[in-house]
Amino acid sequence: MPLSQLLLAVLFTVIVWWSFTGVILWLGRLPPRSFRWTLLGATLVLAFALVGLAISASRTTVASAYCAFTCAVLVWGWQEIAFLLGYVTGARRSACPPDSRGWRRAWHATEAILHHELALVVLALLVFAASWNQPNQTGWWAYLVLWAMRLSAKLNLFLGVRNLSEDFLPAHLAYLSSYFTRRACNWLMPVSLLAAGAVAVPLWQAVAARPDDAFAATSLCLVAVLLTLAVIEHLFMVLPVPTAWLWKWGMRVKA
Repeated sequence: MPLSQLLLAVLFTVIVWWSFTGVILWLGRLPPRSFRWTLLGATLVLAFALVGLAISASRTTVASAYCAFTCAVLVWGWQEIAFLLGYVTGARRSACPPDSRGWRRAWHATEAILHHELALVVLALLVFAASWNQPNQTGWWAYLVLWAMRLSAKLNLFLGVRNLSEDFLPAHLAYLSSYFTRRACNWLMPVSLLAAGAVAVPLWQAVAARPDDAFAATSLCLVAVLLTLAVIEHLFMVLPVPTAWLWKWGMRVKA
Protein backbone atom coordinates (compact mmCIF):
# COMPACT_ATOMS: atom_id res chain seq x y z
CA MET A 1 0.00 0.00 0.00
CA PRO A 2 1.59 3.30 -1.08
CA LEU A 3 2.41 5.69 1.74
CA SER A 4 0.06 8.33 0.32
CA GLN A 5 -2.91 5.93 0.45
CA LEU A 6 -1.96 4.87 3.98
CA LEU A 7 -1.80 8.46 5.16
CA LEU A 8 -5.11 9.22 3.46
CA ALA A 9 -6.82 6.31 5.26
CA VAL A 10 -5.33 7.40 8.60
CA LEU A 11 -6.33 11.04 8.09
CA PHE A 12 -9.83 10.10 6.93
CA THR A 13 -10.46 7.91 9.98
CA VAL A 14 -9.16 10.52 12.42
CA ILE A 15 -11.31 13.25 10.84
CA VAL A 16 -14.42 11.06 10.87
CA TRP A 17 -13.79 10.05 14.51
CA TRP A 18 -13.18 13.63 15.65
CA SER A 19 -15.87 15.42 13.64
CA PHE A 20 -18.65 12.88 14.17
CA THR A 21 -18.03 12.89 17.92
CA GLY A 22 -18.18 16.68 18.04
CA VAL A 23 -21.37 16.88 15.97
CA ILE A 24 -23.11 14.30 18.16
CA LEU A 25 -22.09 16.16 21.33
CA TRP A 26 -23.38 19.40 19.78
CA LEU A 27 -26.74 17.86 18.84
CA GLY A 28 -27.19 16.53 22.37
CA ARG A 29 -26.88 20.06 23.76
CA LEU A 30 -29.42 21.77 21.54
CA PRO A 31 -32.75 22.90 23.07
CA PRO A 32 -35.06 19.93 23.85
CA ARG A 33 -37.63 21.13 21.31
CA SER A 34 -35.18 20.14 18.57
CA PHE A 35 -34.69 16.57 19.80
CA ARG A 36 -37.53 14.91 17.86
CA TRP A 37 -36.36 16.50 14.62
CA THR A 38 -32.79 15.52 15.32
CA LEU A 39 -33.81 11.91 15.90
CA LEU A 40 -35.95 11.93 12.77
CA GLY A 41 -33.03 13.21 10.70
CA ALA A 42 -30.69 10.65 12.29
CA THR A 43 -33.16 7.87 11.47
CA LEU A 44 -33.26 8.92 7.82
CA VAL A 45 -29.45 8.93 7.76
CA LEU A 46 -29.53 5.46 9.36
CA ALA A 47 -31.75 4.14 6.57
CA PHE A 48 -29.49 5.56 3.86
CA ALA A 49 -26.41 4.23 5.67
CA LEU A 50 -27.81 0.69 5.75
CA VAL A 51 -28.61 0.87 2.03
CA GLY A 52 -25.14 2.23 1.30
CA LEU A 53 -23.60 -0.52 3.42
CA ALA A 54 -25.53 -3.21 1.55
CA ILE A 55 -24.45 -1.81 -1.83
CA SER A 56 -20.78 -1.28 -0.95
CA ALA A 57 -20.48 -4.68 0.74
CA SER A 58 -20.71 -6.39 -2.66
CA ARG A 59 -17.79 -4.44 -4.13
CA THR A 60 -14.06 -4.63 -3.52
CA THR A 61 -12.71 -1.23 -4.50
CA VAL A 62 -10.95 1.38 -2.43
CA ALA A 63 -14.01 3.62 -2.72
CA SER A 64 -16.29 0.82 -1.48
CA ALA A 65 -14.04 0.32 1.56
CA TYR A 66 -14.38 4.00 2.46
CA CYS A 67 -18.13 3.89 1.79
CA ALA A 68 -18.71 0.80 3.97
CA PHE A 69 -16.62 2.26 6.78
CA THR A 70 -18.47 5.59 6.68
CA CYS A 71 -21.87 3.89 6.57
CA ALA A 72 -20.99 1.77 9.61
CA VAL A 73 -19.97 4.89 11.54
CA LEU A 74 -23.26 6.56 10.55
CA VAL A 75 -25.19 3.53 11.78
CA TRP A 76 -23.26 3.74 15.03
CA GLY A 77 -24.00 7.45 15.19
CA TRP A 78 -27.76 6.79 15.33
CA GLN A 79 -27.57 5.04 18.69
CA GLU A 80 -25.16 7.67 20.02
CA ILE A 81 -27.61 10.43 19.12
CA ALA A 82 -30.63 8.50 20.43
CA PHE A 83 -28.75 7.91 23.68
CA LEU A 84 -27.55 11.50 24.22
CA LEU A 85 -31.00 12.86 23.41
CA GLY A 86 -32.38 10.60 26.15
CA TYR A 87 -34.69 8.55 23.92
CA VAL A 88 -32.82 5.24 24.14
CA THR A 89 -31.18 4.88 27.54
CA GLY A 90 -32.76 2.56 30.09
CA ALA A 91 -35.68 1.98 32.45
CA ARG A 92 -33.87 3.66 35.37
CA ARG A 93 -33.62 7.42 34.83
CA SER A 94 -32.33 8.49 38.21
CA ALA A 95 -29.03 8.60 40.05
CA CYS A 96 -27.57 5.51 41.62
CA PRO A 97 -28.81 5.06 45.23
CA PRO A 98 -25.98 6.08 47.60
CA ASP A 99 -26.17 2.79 49.52
CA SER A 100 -25.82 0.58 46.41
CA ARG A 101 -22.77 -1.66 46.41
CA GLY A 102 -21.44 -4.61 44.45
CA TRP A 103 -23.91 -6.51 42.29
CA ARG A 104 -26.80 -4.27 43.32
CA ARG A 105 -24.98 -1.23 41.97
CA ALA A 106 -24.08 -3.16 38.82
CA TRP A 107 -27.75 -4.04 38.29
CA HIS A 108 -28.85 -0.43 38.74
CA ALA A 109 -26.20 0.65 36.21
CA THR A 110 -27.45 -1.98 33.77
CA GLU A 111 -31.02 -0.75 34.19
CA ALA A 112 -29.87 2.78 33.36
CA ILE A 113 -28.48 1.81 29.92
CA LEU A 114 -30.27 -1.47 29.09
CA HIS A 115 -32.35 -0.09 26.23
CA HIS A 116 -29.20 1.43 24.77
CA GLU A 117 -27.43 -1.94 24.90
CA LEU A 118 -30.38 -3.65 23.20
CA ALA A 119 -30.31 -1.00 20.47
CA LEU A 120 -26.63 -1.82 19.88
CA VAL A 121 -27.52 -5.48 19.40
CA VAL A 122 -30.32 -4.65 16.93
CA LEU A 123 -28.04 -2.35 14.92
CA ALA A 124 -25.32 -5.01 14.95
CA LEU A 125 -27.78 -7.49 13.44
CA LEU A 126 -28.73 -4.96 10.75
CA VAL A 127 -25.08 -4.30 9.86
CA PHE A 128 -24.37 -8.03 9.85
CA ALA A 129 -27.35 -8.69 7.58
CA ALA A 130 -26.32 -5.90 5.18
CA SER A 131 -22.82 -7.39 4.92
CA TRP A 132 -23.72 -11.06 5.06
CA ASN A 133 -21.76 -13.31 2.70
CA GLN A 134 -20.28 -10.33 0.88
CA PRO A 135 -16.60 -9.73 0.04
CA ASN A 136 -16.42 -6.27 1.63
CA GLN A 137 -16.63 -6.69 5.40
CA THR A 138 -15.16 -3.28 6.26
CA GLY A 139 -18.41 -1.96 7.72
CA TRP A 140 -19.02 -5.03 9.84
CA TRP A 141 -15.53 -5.03 11.33
CA ALA A 142 -15.68 -1.28 11.99
CA TYR A 143 -18.96 -1.71 13.86
CA LEU A 144 -17.51 -4.58 15.89
CA VAL A 145 -14.54 -2.43 16.91
CA LEU A 146 -16.83 0.42 17.98
CA TRP A 147 -19.12 -1.96 19.86
CA ALA A 148 -16.41 -3.89 21.69
CA MET A 149 -14.36 -0.86 22.67
CA ARG A 150 -17.42 1.12 23.80
CA LEU A 151 -18.48 -1.78 26.02
CA SER A 152 -14.96 -1.86 27.43
CA ALA A 153 -15.08 1.89 28.09
CA LYS A 154 -18.41 1.59 29.93
CA LEU A 155 -17.12 -1.21 32.15
CA ASN A 156 -13.97 0.74 32.93
CA LEU A 157 -15.99 3.84 33.82
CA PHE A 158 -18.09 1.73 36.15
CA LEU A 159 -15.08 0.06 37.81
CA GLY A 160 -13.11 3.29 38.08
CA VAL A 161 -10.77 5.50 36.05
CA ARG A 162 -9.05 8.86 36.56
CA ASN A 163 -10.87 10.84 33.84
CA LEU A 164 -14.62 10.22 33.83
CA SER A 165 -15.36 12.77 31.07
CA GLU A 166 -18.71 13.52 32.70
CA ASP A 167 -18.67 16.86 30.86
CA PHE A 168 -19.60 14.91 27.74
CA LEU A 169 -23.02 14.13 29.21
CA PRO A 170 -25.76 16.69 28.48
CA ALA A 171 -27.67 18.07 31.47
CA HIS A 172 -30.61 15.69 31.11
CA LEU A 173 -28.25 12.69 31.41
CA ALA A 174 -26.13 14.04 34.26
CA TYR A 175 -27.53 11.35 36.59
CA LEU A 176 -25.54 8.72 34.68
CA SER A 177 -22.29 10.05 36.16
CA SER A 178 -23.42 8.66 39.53
CA TYR A 179 -22.71 5.19 38.14
CA PHE A 180 -19.09 6.12 37.37
CA THR A 181 -16.22 5.60 39.79
CA ARG A 182 -13.19 7.85 40.05
CA ARG A 183 -9.94 6.10 40.87
CA ALA A 184 -6.47 5.93 39.36
CA CYS A 185 -7.17 2.68 37.51
CA ASN A 186 -8.89 -0.70 37.80
CA TRP A 187 -8.06 -4.32 37.03
CA LEU A 188 -9.96 -4.35 33.71
CA MET A 189 -8.06 -1.48 32.07
CA PRO A 190 -4.77 -3.37 31.44
CA VAL A 191 -6.80 -6.35 30.20
CA SER A 192 -8.69 -4.08 27.78
CA LEU A 193 -5.48 -2.50 26.50
CA LEU A 194 -3.68 -5.82 26.07
CA ALA A 195 -6.67 -7.40 24.30
CA ALA A 196 -7.05 -4.42 21.95
CA GLY A 197 -3.32 -4.38 21.28
CA ALA A 198 -3.38 -8.10 20.53
CA VAL A 199 -5.84 -7.34 17.72
CA ALA A 200 -4.38 -4.01 16.55
CA VAL A 201 -0.82 -5.29 16.00
CA PRO A 202 -1.84 -8.12 13.61
CA LEU A 203 -4.12 -5.68 11.80
CA TRP A 204 -1.23 -3.29 11.15
CA GLN A 205 0.95 -6.23 10.12
CA ALA A 206 -1.75 -7.29 7.66
CA VAL A 207 -1.81 -3.76 6.22
CA ALA A 208 1.93 -3.96 5.61
CA ALA A 209 1.59 -7.43 4.10
CA ARG A 210 -0.93 -6.29 1.43
CA PRO A 211 1.06 -3.76 -0.62
CA ASP A 212 -0.46 -4.89 -3.95
CA ASP A 213 -4.09 -5.24 -2.83
CA ALA A 214 -5.38 -1.68 -2.53
CA PHE A 215 -8.85 -2.67 -1.34
CA ALA A 216 -7.68 -5.10 1.37
CA ALA A 217 -4.97 -2.75 2.59
CA THR A 218 -7.38 0.20 2.76
CA SER A 219 -10.06 -1.83 4.51
CA LEU A 220 -7.62 -3.18 7.10
CA CYS A 221 -6.05 0.24 7.61
CA LEU A 222 -9.38 1.95 8.29
CA VAL A 223 -10.29 -0.63 10.93
CA ALA A 224 -6.77 -0.62 12.41
CA VAL A 225 -6.78 3.17 12.81
CA LEU A 226 -10.22 3.07 14.42
CA LEU A 227 -9.05 0.45 16.92
CA THR A 228 -5.87 2.42 17.62
CA LEU A 229 -7.93 5.54 18.34
CA ALA A 230 -10.07 3.51 20.73
CA VAL A 231 -6.92 2.38 22.54
CA ILE A 232 -5.80 6.01 22.80
CA GLU A 233 -9.21 6.93 24.22
CA HIS A 234 -8.77 4.21 26.86
CA LEU A 235 -5.36 5.62 27.77
CA PHE A 236 -6.88 9.09 28.15
CA MET A 237 -9.20 7.61 30.77
CA VAL A 238 -6.31 6.83 33.13
CA LEU A 239 -3.73 9.48 32.23
CA PRO A 240 -3.76 12.92 33.90
CA VAL A 241 -4.59 14.54 30.58
CA PRO A 242 -7.91 16.37 29.96
CA THR A 243 -9.65 15.43 26.70
CA ALA A 244 -12.68 17.73 26.65
CA TRP A 245 -10.70 20.39 24.77
CA LEU A 246 -10.66 18.12 21.71
CA TRP A 247 -14.41 18.63 21.30
CA LYS A 248 -14.85 21.96 23.05
CA TRP A 249 -16.51 23.31 19.92
CA GLY A 250 -19.20 20.61 20.19
CA MET A 251 -19.97 21.33 23.84
CA ARG A 252 -20.48 25.09 23.66
CA VAL A 253 -24.23 24.97 23.09
CA LYS A 254 -26.25 25.30 26.30
CA ALA A 255 -29.86 24.23 26.18
